[in-house]
Amino acid sequence: MDEKSEHLTGLSSIRNAHEANSTDPVSAASAAQADSGNGNSDSLAIISDIHANLEALTTVLEDIAKRGIRKICCLGDVIGYGPNPLECIDLVLENCQFTIMGNHDFAIFYEPYNFNTAAENAAFWTRQQFESDPDKPRRNRRWRYLGSMQTRMLNDKFLAVHGSPRRPINEYIFPDDIYSATQKLTGIFDRVPHLCFVGHTHVPGVFVEHPDFYSPADLDNRYTISSEKAVINVGSVGQPRDHDPRASFAILHADAVEFVRLSYDVNVTVEKVRSIDALDNFLGQRLLEGV
Repeated sequence: MDEKSEHLTGLSSIRNAHEANSTDPVSAASAAQADSGNGNSDSLAIISDIHANLEALTTVLEDIAKRGIRKICCLGDVIGYGPNPLECIDLVLENCQFTIMGNHDFAIFYEPYNFNTAAENAAFWTRQQFESDPDKPRRNRRWRYLGSMQTRMLNDKFLAVHGSPRRPINEYIFPDDIYSATQKLTGIFDRVPHLCFVGHTHVPGVFVEHPDFYSPADLDNRYTISSEKAVINVGSVGQPRDHDPRASFAILHADAVEFVRLSYDVNVTVEKVRSIDALDNFLGQRLLEGV
């Protein structure tokens, strides 16, 4: 069995174990949060959809550190599309209490599913970067980390998935669904105990059960937690699609969710994309426009 096959076999057993226990709290994440020490110990930074954008990720991590927040979780798609997959997976591995598996993370282990040509080519190129690292221990550490990502995480405060509670890796929840897919939203909210954090669409905001959707601007960048159910999209660190090119993430406080936007040197990332033949130039250009 070759090295990649060993990783795939290991991933299969890990995935089966995670699916069997998907409604249980994750003890490792809970322990990490309990041991977080001083600082803003009641707050949790939630990041998602980094997409191998090193400049955006380092800007976000620096801001989180300045705020004194020592707990971070990631909702997936650490890689895919962008030019720095190895550096980004290393930073997430070192800084996040847990990471949910996104569809682009999943694509590195299996074949890309329902990807357009640019995304598919980026996935194959990303896999090549993982496989070509000559440092075997470091290479294996990254594969093991990707393989250990859960498809969902539930604790006593919230549910975390990449896409949706129904199909955690691939299902999108769009703002327009409040008008065009109300039955879909009903099915989703049936699976939400109270708060559910998602990414995947790269569009931040809050869905409530009636149904309705509120953008961060509608909420003055702060959603007050109440007894109502809410699905909260934290947006994208590395490839926003709400016509705002700034990196997006959220902070869970004791009584509210705060949305944060940060400018970063996007032109550096764009030039990196343009310098890699396997990455479509559009993947860089879209970063300038936030689409």
